[in-house]
Amino acid sequence: MTAPTEGRSAVSGRLTGTSGRYLLSAGTNHLVSDSRSGQPEAITAGELFMAAVASCALSNIDRHGTDLGADLTDATVRAESLRDAEDETRYREVRLTVDLPHVPAPTAREIIARFTGTCPIYNTIRRGGTIALHLEPPRLAHD
Repeated sequence: MTAPTEGRSAVSGRLTGTSGRYLLSAGTNHLVSDSRSGQPEAITAGELFMAAVASCALSNIDRHGTDLGADLTDATVRAESLRDAEDETRYREVRLTVDLPHVPAPTAREIIARFTGTCPIYNTIRRGGTIALHLEPPRLAHD
């Protein structure tokens, strides 16, 4: 895997010898992911998607809450998705629930405003984004 350039993140993956099981690598970090259609023992792609937005939320809440002097003890984020029943190729809803039990409401609202104003994962989900798919290396058609 090549090192990411400024502003660019990269994760690579490969099949393992077990059907429905994949090895993902991000730099020197590795994790196993399972297909949702098999018997998942490891985290699935949809759960990784939710984990990404929850992690981005927590990172922003930690940074902005600390900047505002908020007591972030017991702060939690729950990310949930609901698959679209009419189009299973997409999620109908992604919901984030943030609990800041020791933060006064005005400060909590400011923390959330700063999070939603700066998190690229949240904003890509909210506004949509482009995605490109490249087959490597380019293949020639064979008869």
